[in-house]
Parts: sequence; structure tokens; C-alpha cells
Amino acid sequence: MKRERLIDNIENLKAMMPSFVLEYYRSKSAVPYALTTLYEYLKEYHRFFTWMMAADITQVSHMQAISLKTLENLTKSDLETYILYLRERPRLNATTTKYGVSQSTINRTLSALSSLYKYLTEEVEDKNGEPYFYRNVMKKVSTQKKKETLASRAEHIKNKLFLGNETQGFLDFIETEYEKALSNRAKSSFSKNKERDLAIIALILASGIRLSETVNIDLDDLNMNTFVVEVMRKGGKQDSVNIAGFAKPYLVNYLAIRDSRYCPIQQEKALFLTIYKAKANRIDNSSIEKIVGKYSKVFKVRVTPHKLRHTLATRLYAETNSQVLVSHQLGHASTQVTDLYTHIVNDEQKNALDKL
Repeated sequence: MKRERLIDNIENLKAMMPSFVLEYYRSKSAVPYALTTLYEYLKEYHRFFTWMMAADITQVSHMQAISLKTLENLTKSDLETYILYLRERPRLNATTTKYGVSQSTINRTLSALSSLYKYLTEEVEDKNGEPYFYRNVMKKVSTQKKKETLASRAEHIKNKLFLGNETQGFLDFIETEYEKALSNRAKSSFSKNKERDLAIIALILASGIRLSETVNIDLDDLNMNTFVVEVMRKGGKQDSVNIAGFAKPYLVNYLAIRDSRYCPIQQEKALFLTIYKAKANRIDNSSIEKIVGKYSKVFKVRVTPHKLRHTLATRLYAETNSQVLVSHQLGHASTQVTDLYTHIVNDEQKNALDKL
């Protein structure tokens, strides 16, 4: 979704929201939460409030009139009824008769509601410096997460990583092979953005930064002398991230054409740009996901930017055998999250032994 359209959709949802949701949005925008996250949360609130009105939990005629008192007095039973509604309602866009949303969608719903309740009961301040209310019903609602061992998870993702020579192979494929199967019209579009696309993919593969971090990089954040990029980590923490040397030629090539191709008249601070309505704009999350998806699908298997992050982490662990270094590179507060990569690398070692 283009950034401008995303902002328009957010504004449309905000226009329907109660005032306390607007306060929540303003607070989380200052953290900052990614626009896509805030958009998904606003959609969840819209769906939840629509259900509350239809279920006569509140007798208001429009969403803006839903009161804090209504949220304060919601029961655990009310929330469980809503979850059952999500599980059992028909899927309106299904080609066959199917019911319910996925567990991951329900988890996202509960995450959005938990975030709102935490804000209202702990983070916001009224004129007396107190939260709006203290009863947080979301703390009584359990979230069912998929149970999976690290070994099992490693097994599922290992074939979606571009390990070893495949990292460079993927970049070479985009540069020299991808366009051969394209129509003349598609080749023209590819050529316009080839240097940018390669720079984005190479940077993620060489640094392991997150999608949101990639999108929010400004031109001044990239130091081509030290080959370090400044990013804003989760929780609003600034971090300096080293970049592997193989990404340098791709970034150099992009920087050489960036101004003339994307912003010959205007000045833009964002590093990665796209043209929308004849104007240069910061590229958005959805665009990068589509870029990575279309190239990777033809090369091997469709992957996400997060899988490219996994690729860097796995390769770095294989080289260093250090979870601490991998944690620092990825911006994790502890090494617990990097346990996954030890299982992937161990499996790679097993495959190598089998070939001896």
C-alpha cells in the first residue's frame, strides 16, 4: 500500500474513532509505531467496536460515542464471545464456504486490544495524573500461540533462506537473469527501479535490519565511509548497524542515480524512494515486501524481507559461532531470540557431513 493511500485510510478510520482511541494513536505515533502497525490496530478497533454495537453491548448509534465506561465494564465473557464470533463467522471473501479467521489473526486482534487497554489503564494520564480506569480485562484473556520447538521452526524456514553462495546468487540473478523472461513493458519498469531494488535487498541481506527500519532510513543515516547505517530500533532506540561489504557496489550504484531518477527537482530525505503521482516519496513496507517477493519467487521460493534478515543472522552465526554478536547485529536485547539460528546452522552442518 502506498504511503499516501495508507495515510488516507488511517485518517478515514480515525474519523470514526472515539476520542480515547485518537489519544492512543497520538501517543503511539510518538514512540513511534510503524504506520502499518497503527493502521492494522485501527482496523481491529473498528471491527471490535462494530461488533459491540451489533451485539448490543453498547447502545450508542455511532462509534465515536462509545465510552470509556463501556470498555472498563467489559467482562471476560464478552471478550470470549467476541473471539468465538471471529472463529465462527463466515469468511465473506472465501471462494468456498469457510468459517472463522486464523489463530494468528485472533492473536493480532488480542494484541491490538491489549495495547489499547494497557494505554488506558497504565500509560495515559488524566488531569490528576491518573489513568482513565484501572480494570484491565485483557489480562484475563489467554492467547493461544502455536506450539513449536526451535528445531521444528528451523526445519520449516531453512529452505526459505539464501545461505552460502545463494546470497550472492540471488543478487546476481536479479541483476542479470530476472529481466530475460519479462515483456518489453515489464522490462522498462524493471529497469527504472533495478538499482534501487538491488540496493534495498543487498542492504537487508548485508545488515539484517528490519523492514520498518529499512523504510525509515534517511539519506544522512547511511555512512558510506564507515559503511554503517543508523536505524531506529523497536522501542525508539537509535542503533548503529554494520553492513557487510558485499552490499557496497549496489548502494553506490543506487546513490549514483537516486537524485536524477527520483527527485531531480525536489529534495527528499528518505534514502529509498518511489514515484507516486509524479512525486518522489519514501518507499513503504508493502512495496518492499512486493519487491522481495517477486524476485525471490522466480529465483527459488517466495520469501519476505524478514527471511532475508534470518538469512543474514544464520550466515553470521555460522561464521562467528557467537549468539552475542548476532544479537547485537539484529538489535535484540538478549541472545534468547538467536537460539533459532543455532538449530539452522547445526542442520546445515549435518547436511555437509552427509555429503562427505
